[in-house]
Amino acid sequence: MTRKRLEGSFVAMITPFNSDGSVDYAAFEELFKFQQDNDTAAVFLLGSTGESSMLSGEERRQIITRTAKMKTGSMQFYYGCTGGDTAATIDMLRFAKGEGADGAILTAPSYICASESDIEAYFMEAADSIDMPMGIYNNPPRVKTDLGHEALLRLFNHPNYVVHKESTARVGQVAQVLAGNPDVSVMCCDSPNLGLVVPTMTLGGHGTANMTGNIAPAEIAAMSKPCKTGEDMMAFRESYMRLLPLLHYTYSAINPVAVKSLMRAMGLPSGDLRRPLTALKGPALDRGVEIVNQLGLLGKYNLSKQDLPVAAE
Repeated sequence: MTRKRLEGSFVAMITPFNSDGSVDYAAFEELFKFQQDNDTAAVFLLGSTGESSMLSGEERRQIITRTAKMKTGSMQFYYGCTGGDTAATIDMLRFAKGEGADGAILTAPSYICASESDIEAYFMEAADSIDMPMGIYNNPPRVKTDLGHEALLRLFNHPNYVVHKESTARVGQVAQVLAGNPDVSVMCCDSPNLGLVVPTMTLGGHGTANMTGNIAPAEIAAMSKPCKTGEDMMAFRESYMRLLPLLHYTYSAINPVAVKSLMRAMGLPSGDLRRPLTALKGPALDRGVEIVNQLGLLGKYNLSKQDLPVAAE
């Protein structure tokens, strides 16, 4: 398999729902066009931002089948294929490839809190099972298993691994991975609380794997451009500082609560959250709308603030 390095903005997509709670595939098409028209390099479906843990197995498969057919340009479509164990993960990888996915992103299986050595073996077995571009999402806050840079660099020798997303708060780990010069795209979470965006991009990272691009795709794409010259560095700094209030807002609640609430208020087709998650309202939502207005996003994207019903207490 020929490796294709991703650079720029890799947006973790929400899953839009109809009013009856079913998946809204017409909205998916509209959201994909919104991303593609605004320089997003790749989208990632069925991650935590996509509420994947609250989707049934059949819904996850249907999303892969139906959205993979919606690809119309160069933007890559990656899918979260993590299962509850190794066998379930491999089954989902094979299904995604058969349906036309461009690639898959894996985390450690959640809840089991496996050892680092067991999870390294899991990632290797998954990569050995299929010839497909894959990424590792190191996300110990969600799954409680953490891979250090030595384990990651060993895994990145496998030809199927092409993307790494880091969601620890360890700048040193990002530096160690980049110093190892792996043939993968090193990307970071866009959370300002983790604080990885600035060091990752300035140390030679290839972009951001983000959720704020659901709201401001062109702005996040500009911020996620690799810094190859001094001019790039200055442009990155300007973009990052301008977007910092929005980044803090989108991470002000567990994802995708703030992002999806704000998308809906902006008139983007998102639908509601799946219970037990509930949307932001009142002053918490108004703060996000104020930030969007200050950035001029409604006018830029030809959107308008929606008057949302107040949820019953």
